[in-house]
Amino acid sequence: MSASAPALDPGTPPVRAPHVGLVILALAVGGFAIGTTEFASMSMLPLFAEGLGIDAPTAGHTISAYALGVVVGAPVMTVLGARVPRRRLLLILMTMFTVFNGLTGLSPNYHWMLVFRFLAGLPHGAYFGVAALVASSLVPANRRTRAVGQMFLGLTVATIVGVPLASWLGQAVGWRWAFALVAVLGVLTMTAVAVFAPNTPSDAKASPLRELSALKRSQVWYTLAIGAIGFGGMFAVYTYLADILINVTKMPLSSVPWVMGVFGVGMTIGNMVVPVFADRALMRTAGVLLVWSMVILAVFPFTAGNIWLLSLDVFCIGIGGALGTVLQTRLMDVAGDAQGLAASLNHSAFNTANALGPFLGGLAIAGGYGWTSPGWVGSLLAVAGLGIWAASVAAEKRTISGVAAEPC
Repeated sequence: MSASAPALDPGTPPVRAPHVGLVILALAVGGFAIGTTEFASMSMLPLFAEGLGIDAPTAGHTISAYALGVVVGAPVMTVLGARVPRRRLLLILMTMFTVFNGLTGLSPNYHWMLVFRFLAGLPHGAYFGVAALVASSLVPANRRTRAVGQMFLGLTVATIVGVPLASWLGQAVGWRWAFALVAVLGVLTMTAVAVFAPNTPSDAKASPLRELSALKRSQVWYTLAIGAIGFGGMFAVYTYLADILINVTKMPLSSVPWVMGVFGVGMTIGNMVVPVFADRALMRTAGVLLVWSMVILAVFPFTAGNIWLLSLDVFCIGIGGALGTVLQTRLMDVAGDAQGLAASLNHSAFNTANALGPFLGGLAIAGGYGWTSPGWVGSLLAVAGLGIWAASVAAEKRTISGVAAEPC
C-alpha cells in the first residue's frame, strides 16, 4: 500500500470566508437536525408502534432502516457528488434530508415509514463528510480537528436539546410532529448554508474514480475498523440505558431523559476539549480515548444501582464519543486525494457500530447476563478497537521506515 498523504499541507492557506464562525454554525445546525432525528427516533419507538399498529420490535426496524440508509448513502452520495461544488452538494443533501424526514411524518403505514427512513438516512454520512471538509478548509492545518469538533457540536447538542424537545413534542401532539420539527430544522440549515458557506469551485481533477481510490489505502480501512468496532461499546450502553434506569436503578420513566441529557453533555464537552489534544497528537489521542472507553464501560455495571454514580459514568461514556471527531480528521490525513469518500465513510463505520453494539449487548441480556451486561460488551469492543488501533500504528511505522530506507 502507498504511504499516507496528508489531507492539508501546512502551507496551504485556509479558504477565505467573511465569517468563519457563522459558516461552522450553519454546518452545525445541520448536525443538530440530523442528531435530533437519529436519536429521538429511538426514544419515540413506543409512539411509532402505537400509531402504526405494530409491536415494539417491529417498530425498531425503522431505526435499522435509517442506519442502513446511512451506510449505503455515505459512499454512494459522495461518489456521485464528486464533481459538485461543496456548498451546492451540502444544499442537495440537506434538501433530501428535509424532504424525506417530512414524508416520514406523513407515512400512512409501517412499510412506507421504512422506505422514508431509509431514504432519509442516505444523505446523513455524506453531509457530515462534506461539512467536515468545509470546516477544516476554513482554518490553518493545526486547528482542523477543533474546527471539525465545533461542527460536530450540533450533533452532540442535539442529544441535550433536540432529542428531549422532539420527544416532548411527540408525546404532546403526536410523533409525526417531531419529524415536522426536523424538517423545519432542515430548511433552516439550507438557508444558513446558502447565506454563509463559501462558494468555492469544485476541484477540476475530482472524479468518482479518484474518490474510490481511497479504498486502496490500508490506513483508511484501519481507521474505519477502529470506528466500526471500538465505537460500538458506546451504542451498546446507550441503546439499553432507558431499560437499565427503569429496571436496575429503579428510576421513573419521566426521569430517564435527564440521564440521557447527561450523556449528551459529556459528548459536547468531549468535542470541545479533546480536539485541542488531537491537533497536537492525533493517533495518540485516539488510543487514549479507546483506553478511556474500555475502563469507563467496564465500570458501568458497578454503578447502575446508584443514580449519582451511574450519571457520572454515563457522562464519562459521552466524553468518549469525541473519538468520532478524531477519526474524522484521521481519515482526512490518510485518504490522499479521495477526501470526500473517506470523510463520509466515517459515518458508515459509526452506523455499523450502532448496529453491532446494540446487537451484541442484546445477546448478552437475552443470554441471562443481566441488564448491565452491555457495559462489559462495550468494554470488550473498546479492547478490540484498541487492538486495531495498535495494528494501524505499527503498519504506519513500517511504511514510514520502508520509505525512509529507499535510496534517493
